[in-house]
Amino acid sequence: MEIKVQLPDNSIQEHPAGVRPLDIANQISEGLAKRAIGAKVDEELWDLKRPLESDCKLLLILDRDEDAVHFYRHTFSHILAQAVKRLFGEHEVKLGIGPVIENGFYYDFDIGTRRFSEDDLKKIEEEMRKIIDEDLAIERFELPKDEAIKLMKEEGETYKIELIQELEAEKVSFYRQGDFVDLCRGPHAPSTGKVKHFKLVSVSGAYWRGDERNAMLQRIYGTAFAKKSDLEAHLKMIEEAKKRDHRKLGPQLGLFGFSYDYAPGMGIYHPKGTVILNELMRLARELHEEHGYREINTPLVM
Repeated sequence: MEIKVQLPDNSIQEHPAGVRPLDIANQISEGLAKRAIGAKVDEELWDLKRPLESDCKLLLILDRDEDAVHFYRHTFSHILAQAVKRLFGEHEVKLGIGPVIENGFYYDFDIGTRRFSEDDLKKIEEEMRKIIDEDLAIERFELPKDEAIKLMKEEGETYKIELIQELEAEKVSFYRQGDFVDLCRGPHAPSTGKVKHFKLVSVSGAYWRGDERNAMLQRIYGTAFAKKSDLEAHLKMIEEAKKRDHRKLGPQLGLFGFSYDYAPGMGIYHPKGTVILNELMRLARELHEEHGYREINTPLVM
């Protein structure tokens, strides 16, 4: 069966069903294929090695294109998960979710009572760079729902089983790189060696599925860009934001402090800070009165 593939210049090529965007890129030029990181098929982001089964519009996404960053960040998310599994135990680590977010990515992990430290993040970064250097091929495959659940049971991935059970689709997609397999819709870069510029930036707690009744997982955040200069600029911006953090500036300027023994989240105003607070309250009262509002008081704790 032949399918028709429309390219951005409106030319139409005919190919056997199952042709991959990477195959089409190679036919156009070897240089184009080397620069391609992914594709867009009828406005859907698509793996370079994922087959095309019907007539479609195809746009190849190159390494510096705007949409390329989604492929980079999603791939880094899986590289992060693989690195954590390698370092802390294939069966000791249970995976949550690992999506792309603005300026980066994150992944949630259950590693029991252990807590990731700054030293751990450095070790994880080093392991991620090893995985990148290994240039592992990234392959998508699908399984019927019952087989997908069986695979995740064998891996001990209880959180993934929960996600699969809620899916309505008859088939479930996975991605494999080396001996690492993860439940995922994609898309991803063709191999781990296609991504380069990243940095792990922080770790925090996160309830599974955002529900405090569920287990508390550990979320590792990372950032990634197509160009090293963009990554460096973003990291510099993060550092500048830290310098302007009110939680640092307030104590440094003698405006307020925190009592971590009694009320860790509540600021205690020092004399200078109290002057500023009173002036702001005075201004607020003047503006409220000017606009016809009347002041009331409610209990501090209800």
